[in-house]
Amino acid sequence: MDIKILTLFPQMFSGVFETGIFKRAVDRGLVNVSLHNFRDFAHDAHHIVDDYPYGGGPGMVLKPEPLFEAVEAIKTGMRDEAKHDKLPVVLLTPQGRLFTQAVARELSQQKRLLLICGHYEGVDERVREHLVDDEISIGDYVLSGGELAAMVVVDAVARLLPGVLGSDESPVEESHAEGLLEYPQYTRPPEFRGWSVPEILLSGNHAQIAKWRREQSIRRTVARRPDLLQKANLSTKEKELVRTFQTK
Repeated sequence: MDIKILTLFPQMFSGVFETGIFKRAVDRGLVNVSLHNFRDFAHDAHHIVDDYPYGGGPGMVLKPEPLFEAVEAIKTGMRDEAKHDKLPVVLLTPQGRLFTQAVARELSQQKRLLLICGHYEGVDERVREHLVDDEISIGDYVLSGGELAAMVVVDAVARLLPGVLGSDESPVEESHAEGLLEYPQYTRPPEFRGWSVPEILLSGNHAQIAKWRREQSIRRTVARRPDLLQKANLSTKEKELVRTFQTK
């Protein structure tokens, strides 16, 4: 997967994609990230990319020219075979649709992505209307810029690509993968300071372990994130289990 990021602060990404699982994915050619400073596409002597908003108000607004020219230059520079593939342009903004595991899975199906890191009071509306294909927010709060949001999106998307994680089952069983929080996890030793691992996990009965884990996922979701249950794919029996946990 080829991911391009338009940012005013490429130095913020130093080291983020150069460690751990992500670095191994890059080294294996499973994902590539390139950084582009759209200040390079401002033509005035001071490379100004923002200006005061028409109509007045606090803050500054990102100008349309540098962003349009940056995206157009990237598309023009793509290899001939890549030009046949759509390059989705995503603006990272507090006004975008909420980023979820389902959205991460949706984006992971693309061959290429271009992320625009917003700044200041936002972008000129013509960027939203005529340049970007999607707008994404990583939560109901405001950051100083879209760089941190871009890091979150890239990491969440990349780990869903085939071969990135050690096991293809890992992203299937994680929290939010099926609309539920993940079940409790244990490892050696079987007893620590008087606290024991649940006997079922030591039984070797994989069917019973799977059942226990599913029930624990539902129990934990009821206790910590009941809002997720509205979209979770639950059987009739599991819905009864939810009601049981809710009354306790």
